[in-house]
Amino acid sequence: MRSRLLAVLVSGVLAATLTACGSDSGDGGQVLRVGTLTDAPPAIFFEDGKFTGYDNELLRDIAKREGFEVEFVGTEFAGLLAGVANGRFDIGSSTISTTEARKKTVAFSNGYNTEYTTVVTAKGAGLTSVEAFDGKRLGVVQASVQDDFATNRVPGAEVVRFPDYNAGFAQLRNGTLDGWVVPKDIGQQYLEQNAAVPLELGYTIESKETPSAYAVSKDDRELLDKLNRGLAAAIADGTVAKLHARFYQDTPLPAELAEGGPGLPVENQGAE
Repeated sequence: MRSRLLAVLVSGVLAATLTACGSDSGDGGQVLRVGTLTDAPPAIFFEDGKFTGYDNELLRDIAKREGFEVEFVGTEFAGLLAGVANGRFDIGSSTISTTEARKKTVAFSNGYNTEYTTVVTAKGAGLTSVEAFDGKRLGVVQASVQDDFATNRVPGAEVVRFPDYNAGFAQLRNGTLDGWVVPKDIGQQYLEQNAAVPLELGYTIESKETPSAYAVSKDDRELLDKLNRGLAAAIADGTVAKLHARFYQDTPLPAELAEGGPGLPVENQGAE
């Protein structure tokens, strides 16, 4: 398991050295500050001194195509969108589902992935329906779509909120939670990395209505256009498909993101 302490230290160092968004790289290229998580593989994580994962490697590719650079800063999800809205970050990269509520705060690029929400439970618990979690303790990352799901679509559950995925997983494995609500790929990765822990994927639901996308300020139309243009090019030439296959070896690529595919358009509130 990656060290949360290391991630916090790295975040602190970057936060101290990057004091303004949209700085100059020194060779004429613009450096944009990206808020991301450190503990949600395969989408977003910190490894070998580098922020990586499907979301972040795709963003690096888009940046190269569009002539800017990215500097990643580790943060907690609960404050990420506010950080984008108030200018602390130029971009949010964190498998952010494009809900209508979030569109009130930020604008979103077109989608680069769809997702399944799943509840990880103790092996053999038999908790495979929403009704089964009545009276159970469910862990979520605060302010995530999974928080909204557990709060509004699992009646009777006691929702316990954590700042990150590692904290929730630790509580699940020691038995103080009955379930841990996460994107399916993240849950699967944790199970594979902790095979000795008797856990399994329980209730699972698919969503294509709110694809994952990058968040930007509602006022930064130029950056939004760059992200969408670069993403479209990465879909067209098969780069998205290759990155997806690299990080999601057991999950099919959404047909919309296959080479030459139409993509996953996102309509922002107030868009012309």
